[in-house]
Amino acid sequence: MAGAVDLSALRARADASRTAPSPGPAAGGPPPGGSPPDAPQPTGSWVIDVTEQTFQTEVLERSLQVPVVVDLWATWCQPCKQLSPLLERLAEEGRGTWILAKIDVDANPRISQAFGVQSIPTVIALAGGQPVEAFSGVQPEAQIRQWIAALITELRDRLPGIKAAEQAAGAPDELAEPPEDPRFTAAEDALDRGDYPGAEAAYQEILASEPANEQAAAALAQVRFLARAEQADPAAVAKADADPDDLEAQFAAADAELAADRVEQAFNRLVAAVGRADGEDRDRAREHLVGLFELFAPDDPGVTAARRALARVLF
Repeated sequence: MAGAVDLSALRARADASRTAPSPGPAAGGPPPGGSPPDAPQPTGSWVIDVTEQTFQTEVLERSLQVPVVVDLWATWCQPCKQLSPLLERLAEEGRGTWILAKIDVDANPRISQAFGVQSIPTVIALAGGQPVEAFSGVQPEAQIRQWIAALITELRDRLPGIKAAEQAAGAPDELAEPPEDPRFTAAEDALDRGDYPGAEAAYQEILASEPANEQAAAALAQVRFLARAEQADPAAVAKADADPDDLEAQFAAADAELAADRVEQAFNRLVAAVGRADGEDRDRAREHLVGLFELFAPDDPGVTAARRALARVLF
């Protein structure tokens, strides 16, 4: 969307605001005009709240040095409450290689109008004073990380502040592991101790604040399965085979088969259970099977085949 948005009206409004008489800074406050856009930014300034009056200096001028990612949100927007905390965390991880500018569209309608925003949340990246990339709606964390990484890679040689921020932060090379998320570390420590309830609670806490966090969702499914598998009865398969209508026995047997790496047998067992059951039992059997699917990659051939078999049984 480069060059597609006319931001001149916002520039003019900001210029008029800056030239108006001012009562002067409050005691202990920042100097008039704030820091220049190319000044080194202290830790914690990588997430900023922006208004129509500060848009020129905080977004357009800063975007001459590093990409500025604009998060257009509103207090009533539920998806915004999922996306914004994720963007804030990623901005802190970026350590100044890009800036997150949060804009309340209700309080600053001219900004969303200038961008032609149709829905929120909408995220727009600016570089050199112009929008260069954008997306709308809540996206998976992995996808947003890729989006930001591609943005930084594309703009590194065009915007001088990116390399400066990388050098100030120690410039980890591109092959280095990203910093560990302490929330995941706590969950993994609990799992290492065999504390399945503690690990489950830790992952659920992450999902409570970030429902779209695919890593936490996948880990939660793994923890729940491990807890069940540890309690699996070695005789579960024989018991289930002896009584196909015993739904709980089918669940236990499928878990035992999956734990023994008999994946196809586990999937087939539950597909058959769905076919035999009806009403609430059918829903429970389907949900248990779908829960096992979540332990694998979405494009796993075994999962794909089992999903097709499940669809035939259901429809």
